Amino acid sequence: MKSTVLIRAKDEAAAIGRTLDLVAAADEVVVVDSGSRDDTGAIARRAGARVIDIPAGSFTYGRALNVGCAAATGDVVIALSAHAFPPDAGWVERVTAEFADDRVACACGYDSGPDGAPLRGRVEQDQALLRRWPLWGHTNASGGFRRSLWLERRFREDLPGTEDKEWAAHWIERGFVCVVDPALAVEHGHDDEDLRETYARAEREWRGFAMYADLPPYPASSLVREWWGDRDGRASAARARLNPRRAVQLAGKYAGRRRGLAR
Repeated sequence: MKSTVLIRAKDEAAAIGRTLDLVAAADEVVVVDSGSRDDTGAIARRAGARVIDIPAGSFTYGRALNVGCAAATGDVVIALSAHAFPPDAGWVERVTAEFADDRVACACGYDSGPDGAPLRGRVEQDQALLRRWPLWGHTNASGGFRRSLWLERRFREDLPGTEDKEWAAHWIERGFVCVVDPALAVEHGHDDEDLRETYARAEREWRGFAMYADLPPYPASSLVREWWGDRDGRASAARARLNPRRAVQLAGKYAGRRRGLAR
């Protein structure tokens, strides 16, 4: 089964070389560069990747993925952020191997499950699990999907984020599964973001969820209750309340859900 690694990048000269080294086992590498002003494209070309340039102003996650998939030739497309680092050179092969099962629409890796507890092993997200945890599942930051299904239904380009989970949900509801396995996890996080970037990310993701998922109302009173009573994995409710990153994430959630529902 042929694999294409599809990397989305903008101004990632400091990271993309390491990422490209770790996915060298792929049959093909495509980089979609959305207006880099550094050497991102040149580094990728020297590594043998096919680079497709798109204007920065036209970027959405779904659009960049659709452009890259249109150029890909692999049976499995493995989407990867330029600063998402696989743990070893065998990662591409492990992701691709999941698609030997015809039921698998997509596959990715997390260290934690939908309830936030450590994920101990491989999980197949089916209709029952999707309906219980509709906002958990596939990620295009570091996950593979079956290109034949993409040819039938492309990623939504109007979503500001969550195009991955919306696409996966479509196919899970039609009898496919999404594999989530800690063995497929990569080094990828946003702990280095400032508070403005943290807010923007939360707003974008929750706006995307609100645009397609059947979410209950989230008035200001719900925001206050969540901020006051939910520990969010922290040692105490007091620590959670005083954490500025959590505060801006909740503010982004509130704003994103309101804006998404208004569309």
